[in-house]
Amino acid sequence: MEMKEFTLPFMGLKLGEHRFHFELKKTFFEHFEYDDFNDADINLDVLLDKKTTLLEFTLFYKGFVNVHCDVTNEPYNQEVSGDYHFVVKFGNEFNNDNEDLLIIPHGSYEVNIQQYIYESIILGLPSRRIHPGVKDGTLKSDILDKLEELSLKGEEKDTDSNKEGK
Repeated sequence: MEMKEFTLPFMGLKLGEHRFHFELKKTFFEHFEYDDFNDADINLDVLLDKKTTLLEFTLFYKGFVNVHCDVTNEPYNQEVSGDYHFVVKFGNEFNNDNEDLLIIPHGSYEVNIQQYIYESIILGLPSRRIHPGVKDGTLKSDILDKLEELSLKGEEKDTDSNKEGK
């Protein structure tokens, strides 16, 4: 189902650049049944360059999504930013098989870009989500304490077995 605010009418626009601004919240991602985010606050700027035979889109996004750390399960704000470029051309029938090229039927007067927005942000996220406090040692959590305790026990066993081999 299309979200109307991401359907951009281009028929009445003059040739050249046009800009649109959106604020993406958690509900945007829920529309795609993506529920990994506790919260989201992303500013999205869309640059549409209308040419005589095609439309060029560039998405610029910056903000954060609140996710759970893969190590500690602690929630934190993961910064997200990036850009994505794709082209819309006109053809005999709708075709979105190519990720960088959307073909819409001749005579169309608007295009919905929500799928491109969603995919560019989701694919731009790091594959491992690690709380910044884990990396710099400032996060205090029971899970981290337990992991450290277990890793120290593992190191003791390694040194014991090394002594026996000598």
